[in-house]
Amino acid sequence: MNYGVLMLSKVIEQNDPNALLRFNITAEDLPTEGERKALRYITEYAEKHGGQAPTAEMVANEVPDFQPDFNIEANYDYLAEKLRKQAALREFVDIAERELPERFSQAQDNPEELFSWLTEKVESLKIRTNVRSSIGTDIKKDTDKFKAEYENRKAGESFRIWLSKFDFINRAMGGYVSSNVYVIYGKSGRGKSAIALEEAINCAMQGANVLIWSMEMGWYEVLVRLYVSISASIGVTKANLDGVDIEAGFNSRDVRQGKLSDEFESGFMEFLDKMNELIPGNIIVRAVDDEDFGSRKLRDLKADILETKADVVLIDPFYYLDYEKNTSKTAGGDAAETSKKLRRLAGQTKTTVFALTQAEEGEGKDADSELKLPQRKDVKKTKALLEDAALLIAVDTNAEEGRGLIGLNKGRDGGEGQRAEIVYLPQFGVIKQLGGADQFDF
Repeated sequence: MNYGVLMLSKVIEQNDPNALLRFNITAEDLPTEGERKALRYITEYAEKHGGQAPTAEMVANEVPDFQPDFNIEANYDYLAEKLRKQAALREFVDIAERELPERFSQAQDNPEELFSWLTEKVESLKIRTNVRSSIGTDIKKDTDKFKAEYENRKAGESFRIWLSKFDFINRAMGGYVSSNVYVIYGKSGRGKSAIALEEAINCAMQGANVLIWSMEMGWYEVLVRLYVSISASIGVTKANLDGVDIEAGFNSRDVRQGKLSDEFESGFMEFLDKMNELIPGNIIVRAVDDEDFGSRKLRDLKADILETKADVVLIDPFYYLDYEKNTSKTAGGDAAETSKKLRRLAGQTKTTVFALTQAEEGEGKDADSELKLPQRKDVKKTKALLEDAALLIAVDTNAEEGRGLIGLNKGRDGGEGQRAEIVYLPQFGVIKQLGGADQFDF
């Protein structure tokens, strides 16, 4: 049955050309040139005559190769759904005949690329079959829908809030909400990755499944940082800062080089064996030296999110992603398009996304030693990411002095301008907000 003919015939019979707009029927949905000509004629006629449809006789005269079929009992929803499904099947056949053979021959040594391409095409076709029955949410008619969502949120099923490790962020923002992108940024080598990993660990401690895309550090380096920080949270040793003993973790340099003393090595191995008991959630690391980490497109990230059932995602850094195609042909358009699609991906997967980017370097010696939070204008790689973020978190630290600053430069829900001092001893996994201004003399 040709549902394109039935849809157009119903539009003519009902004098309802707006149905083509309501159900977003386009020429691409129609199988024959006669139907496509009829669609164009009906649309153009309606635009010129106040939304009226042409009569059957007028259509027959203008488009002789279109044969209408009247007295249709099916409603628009049914016809549009069938029409879309037929169009998707035709496009799939076209792809299989026109593109698949060449893709297949090129994929003998890299079948993953073929599978990713097929997945993307199939997902696009599935979306194409969707037929909207209404526009948006009606404030009067959809109160039951609202009540159901309220109950889901009350039960913590619709969205999650993950608390920050740093109390001032929780006070200012209430934590990190799923379906949002949060940007952490700072100058090169000034602690943004370390701060981000602390937040990742803190989310895992709350039961989150965390996915880390580490595109600068190798997997061993990332795990060293994670294990050392986790060990600090249980205080396996002590570190001294300005005469004050602080609960600390294993020495990261010794773990990194495989040079722990016999006593600490034994304790470290026991610590690793207890990882299931220590972390309610989980952390999965995809790192720059993973052999299967060649493609870093957002579609690959989505596949990893679905595979790992991730609640929280850390992208370090954002500008090492394989950017989406720049359809706007403007400077920086690739990054802007990628940022926009990342924001959309966070919403689709209901994940909390931390994206790291770099700030411009300061000038002179003071810029290397003085703690100073970068501003919005200092963002180096992409401005679009800042616009799409729910919160901008600026970072600056000095490991030699054991101190640092974290501040909020933009908050969709407030909090801009708030900041806090932190103890910063990453070698021993100690990164935490100061308990009081009199604790250390900065």
